[in-house]
Amino acid sequence: MTTFDFTNADSYILNCSTLLTELPVMDRAQAAKDAGFSQVEFWWPFDGNPTPTSAEVDEFIASLDKAGVELKGLNFWAGNMAGGDRGMVSIKGAEADFAANVDIVVEIGRRTGCRAFNALYGLRTEGQTPEEQDEVAIENLKLASDAVGAIDGTVLVEPVSGAEAYPLKTASDAAGVVEKARAQGVTNIAVLADFFHMSINGDDVAAVIEADAARFGHIQIADAAGRGAPGTGELPLQDWINRSYELGYTGQIALEYKQDRATAFEWLAN
Repeated sequence: MTTFDFTNADSYILNCSTLLTELPVMDRAQAAKDAGFSQVEFWWPFDGNPTPTSAEVDEFIASLDKAGVELKGLNFWAGNMAGGDRGMVSIKGAEADFAANVDIVVEIGRRTGCRAFNALYGLRTEGQTPEEQDEVAIENLKLASDAVGAIDGTVLVEPVSGAEAYPLKTASDAAGVVEKARAQGVTNIAVLADFFHMSINGDDVAAVIEADAARFGHIQIADAAGRGAPGTGELPLQDWINRSYELGYTGQIALEYKQDRATAFEWLAN
């Protein structure tokens, strides 16, 4: 087996929502290309608006085309991330907006070739029981999975750190949601293994890899502590990546760390 080329920019998908944030969203694809990347992913890029105009969608897609990069991952609308939201999948009362957003996500996927779509679960919310929110979540995940299935897409479910009210903190938590969706007949859904979030939340990442790597739908990395570039912390990211591939992971690796543009890519080979 060929060892993953850990310091080659072209080995990775670059997350343009945690990196290159000094630039306007529509300028980041070109900046990614200029930094040596040919594949990118974004959180929902329309300032928390679930239903951007056709012109706004066209502008986003044009920014990718002009830069000559491939969109490999996209988040569904996740609410006001800057204001503390962490997804709308489990939020009662947001179902209509989420459904409208799914239609636009599918359009973007169809036009760009993107096939991986991250559905952030959402925070536990006052006035809504966990059971009610989980029921809403499964219905929304089924709707989203059915919709992106038309373009051979996959819905991803992610454990997240740094938000106490976000209920999916470990890979097991996310896998439990995936299994509930599968019990409803959904097949195109998988865990997004974010090694940073898993580590910060106390997961035994190496053990999760041993048990589940072949079932991961996507992998994202950042070092810990600090969520900086690989090598700025203490996580054995290269070992974890190599082991995931050895055990049957067939997807790609996305860089979702946070670091200023001037130093963000110094760790990569020139």
